[in-house]
Amino acid sequence: MRLRSMLMAILASALVSALVAVAIVNIADDDGSSPAAVSNPTATTTPAPVGESNDGSNESSGRTSLTSECLAPSQIYENLRPSVVEITSTANGRFGQSEGSGSGVIIDEQGFILTNNHVVSGADVIEVTLEDGSELPATLVGTDPGNDLAVISIDPPAGGLTAAPLGDADELRVGDSVYAIGNPFRLEGTFTEGIVSALDRIYLGTGTRPLRKMIQTDAAVNPGNSGGPLADCHGEVIGINTLLENPTGQGVNVGVAFAVSVDTVKGSLDDLLAGNTISHPWLGIRGRELTPALAEDLDLSVTEGVYVVSVANNSPADRAGLQPAFPTEEAAANSDELIPGGDVILAVDGNDVADVDELAGYLDSQKRPGDSVTLDVLRDGQEISVDATLAEWSS
Repeated sequence: MRLRSMLMAILASALVSALVAVAIVNIADDDGSSPAAVSNPTATTTPAPVGESNDGSNESSGRTSLTSECLAPSQIYENLRPSVVEITSTANGRFGQSEGSGSGVIIDEQGFILTNNHVVSGADVIEVTLEDGSELPATLVGTDPGNDLAVISIDPPAGGLTAAPLGDADELRVGDSVYAIGNPFRLEGTFTEGIVSALDRIYLGTGTRPLRKMIQTDAAVNPGNSGGPLADCHGEVIGINTLLENPTGQGVNVGVAFAVSVDTVKGSLDDLLAGNTISHPWLGIRGRELTPALAEDLDLSVTEGVYVVSVANNSPADRAGLQPAFPTEEAAANSDELIPGGDVILAVDGNDVADVDELAGYLDSQKRPGDSVTLDVLRDGQEISVDATLAEWSS
């Protein structure tokens, strides 16, 4: 299984990380050479021989309490199982073929299937296995590497397809029951139960865009679960299983797993279904939320904003002249405490930002690579404006 090392930073956002991080891995399972199942702990791979619902029906109607009208777990499984598929991806390499497998969920009766990008990235051939064992060729439709999402499509069989309903992650509360269906270790249709352990987790890969608003769960997921659904007690998809904590280095479940929120999915879905590859803007800072206590420690005159901890070399922030507290990213990562001297970002394009998440959220929702932004910055006690042209996050 090929696993990508990632970093957890509770106080970080898409643009920054906290100084303390924990290594995690993706739930993709492969033989270490397959680009088709690159990096998440929920896809399974073994060496192969050489040689929106368009009618809106998959949207949650909304409810005042997530715990109202809950279904029995057996009913959730019965309802969702026909929508969960196994995805097998084959890549041709210099030493022959390699094969990986993961999971996916049918979101449209026309044949659109949602999965993780790492399950299908680099694949030359993609095949889908339905609940009844039917094997169908699939085509890659659209990708969002920055959110680790992808949509593939199949031609619906004569008997039709069952689309899974998409829920609303905003309705989730810590402690709510959740359910994972997928194909760990190629054990098709495996069903596990857990709870929401935490919400709004943020994970940082090495040199890649952070995954934001992740759902943490103790539901058992293992290699091969990548791309499969995490459902709430109503049987609606509220996440796509993507990552698991990997303290042992073995890539197996230890009760700490993570799913991309369905709300993130919905933000990308139109572009994915349109066949687009989604890119995300990059400013290139690591920062910290400014609090009254931190402002006092750093002798600052403001108590809200984003304190610039470090700036990536030759990034938009670097070219714009933003001043970091530390001279290099390495120096910041190796320090046990913050030091004074960094800029404080107060607003972007006239919109106040109280913390890192607000800054990252604005850029991700309102801007594209190549767009310009104006940052209101506090530097040496004076407020100034800094213009930056955003670049693209590497995938």
